[in-house]
Amino acid sequence: MIKYLKTVGSKLELLDKAAAGCWISVTQPDQEEIDFLVADMGLDAGFVRSSLDEEESSHVEIEDEQTLIIVDTPATDIQNSETSLFYTMPIGMIITDEYVITISSRENKIISEIENGAIKNLQTNMKTRFVLQCLLKITAKFLFSLKQIEKISLGLEKQLQGAPKNEELVQLLGLEKSIVYFSTSLKANDVTLEKINRGRVIKLYEEDQDLLDDVLIEVKQAIEMTSIYDSILHGMVDAFASVISNNVNTVMWRLTVITIILAIPTIVFSFYGMNTELPLAYTWFATLAAVVLTVIVSIVLLKKKK
Repeated sequence: MIKYLKTVGSKLELLDKAAAGCWISVTQPDQEEIDFLVADMGLDAGFVRSSLDEEESSHVEIEDEQTLIIVDTPATDIQNSETSLFYTMPIGMIITDEYVITISSRENKIISEIENGAIKNLQTNMKTRFVLQCLLKITAKFLFSLKQIEKISLGLEKQLQGAPKNEELVQLLGLEKSIVYFSTSLKANDVTLEKINRGRVIKLYEEDQDLLDDVLIEVKQAIEMTSIYDSILHGMVDAFASVISNNVNTVMWRLTVITIILAIPTIVFSFYGMNTELPLAYTWFATLAAVVLTVIVSIVLLKKKK
């Protein structure tokens, strides 16, 4: 899908076709739309392919007066009402003399929010500022997703007091994987932003420097948060392992006690069942001895457990 949006007054308006100073939003394009972008819009074919490659890492390229900026964005896959998986997906920003084109291989919530006016004072004709505002929005989304991971991890931590279930362990491992994805993507984004900050990628204006500094600060804060949450999740995994180990030890102890207690009557009656003469063989002595020994051993084992 291709959308043409341009700031008119203080609002984004949808256009029927491309116009100078507009933003072209491309989401999940088919082959016909890809051919249109390359043949009619004059976009570099390699830039379009890179933007649609889900394995592409964050980087910057310049070719024939076109600049490609690829950054990773956070995304959420909700498995059910209690399980959410977080991952990252790339988005390409191609800057030309007339337009800014964003290309995403799948539906992107951040792009949808920007289209619906999530960024105040967005000016599509100010290409550098537009790109920086999008980057700030992407970084803010990383921070929001990290806070969501924190909330989920706190919920899992409360469940440590009970018996952990397989679903909880799977979700905890999924959160660890999400943190790894976020950490890798944020570090790559940070390198890309540093290149932009040096002024060799896009033309930087004096009034946009503060905005770029804000983006850099947010990215470094997000990287620090991922490091902290990674340590917390590692600690939780160790705690889960300890809880499971303690639960197994408790179960094995109980089974051992039951086995020992049940073995005592068996041993006593086995002696009296042998073809030998034993004292008081034809009385209730064997039953009484089995009961007394069972009670004594049970008390000793319970005291030892305490």
